[in-house]
Amino acid sequence: MHRRAFLGSVSAALAQVAGKLPANKNVKWAVSLGLWSHFRKAPLTDIFDVMRDTGFPGMRVTGFKGFLKAYGMQPAEVEREASKRGVQIVTISFGGPAYDAAQTKQILQDAKEAMEFLKIFGANHLVVFPPGRRPPQPNWDAEFATMCQTFNRIGELAGTMGFRAGLHNHLDEMVETPEEVHKCMAMTDPKLFHFFPDTAHLHLGGSKVPEMFAKYKDRIQFMDYKDAKWTTPARDVALDNGRVHARDSKQARFFESIYDLGDGEIDFAACHRVLKEKSYKGWICVDLDTARKGPRNSYERSGGYITRKLEPIYA
Repeated sequence: MHRRAFLGSVSAALAQVAGKLPANKNVKWAVSLGLWSHFRKAPLTDIFDVMRDTGFPGMRVTGFKGFLKAYGMQPAEVEREASKRGVQIVTISFGGPAYDAAQTKQILQDAKEAMEFLKIFGANHLVVFPPGRRPPQPNWDAEFATMCQTFNRIGELAGTMGFRAGLHNHLDEMVETPEEVHKCMAMTDPKLFHFFPDTAHLHLGGSKVPEMFAKYKDRIQFMDYKDAKWTTPARDVALDNGRVHARDSKQARFFESIYDLGDGEIDFAACHRVLKEKSYKGWICVDLDTARKGPRNSYERSGGYITRKLEPIYA
C-alpha cells in the first residue's frame, strides 16, 4: 500500500476529524502495532497519525525490542513523537517458554526489561502470551503447571513494579480452548495474575465470549476487542507486505476469519455490559490482524461501531 493509500486522503481525514470519535472516558481505546506488520512498512509517526485521527490513542507494541530497530527509533524518540500527537504506548505483547522451569530466570529478566521500557510511557500493564502449542507431550500437565507457576512469578514481579500482568489467550498456544482458559485461571493466583482476554481468539477457540467475561470479570484488567467468524478463504490470501498464504493453509483461514468490529459474530454489547457492571476503567485494544481496505479505514469503521453501539452502553 502506497503512503497516500495508507494515510488516506486529506478530505477523508478532515471528515473523520469533524465526526464523532470514540470518547476515551472510562474505556480508553488502543490499537496493536501488529496489524501494520502485514502492510508495507510505513514510519511509526504515520501510524501515530492514524491513531490520533481515528480516536485510538493507545498502542500495544508487538515485537519488543525488535520494533525499535525496525523503525529506527530510540525509546525517548518514540515517546516524544507519540506525545506530540496525544498518543501513547500502553503495553507490549510479552511471551516466552514459560513451560520450561530452566528458563524462568531469563523470562523474569526479560519481563523486567519490558516493564522498565513501558514505564517511560506511563504504562502499567504487561500482556502475557502463553507459549506456542507443540506436539502432544507426555508431560503436558507438568509443563502446564510450570507455565502457570511462571505466570504467577511474572505477576508477582509486575506488582513490585506497579504493573499488572495477565493472560492473553491465543489460538495455537497453550491456552486456547475454554478448558485451558479455565485451567489456567484456576492454577494462577488472582491476586498476582489477571485476565487480559482476546475476544476473537476466545470465540475461534470455542469459548462463549460474554460468559468468559462474566465468569472472570473480577480479574479483567485489559482486553482485546477483535471480531471474528470462521470463514473459508475463496482464494489465496495476499497481504500488502507481499506475503501470500495458500487458501487451504491455517494462516489464510485465520486472516479471512478476522473482521472489523461489528462485522463478525461476537456479542460485544454483552461484553460491554459486563464492563459496566464492574465499573471498568481502562484500556481496550481493537486488535486487527487484517484490514481489507487499509488500517485507517478499518479503524474508522471500528470507531463508528464503538460510538454507535457500545458507548450508549458504557463509555
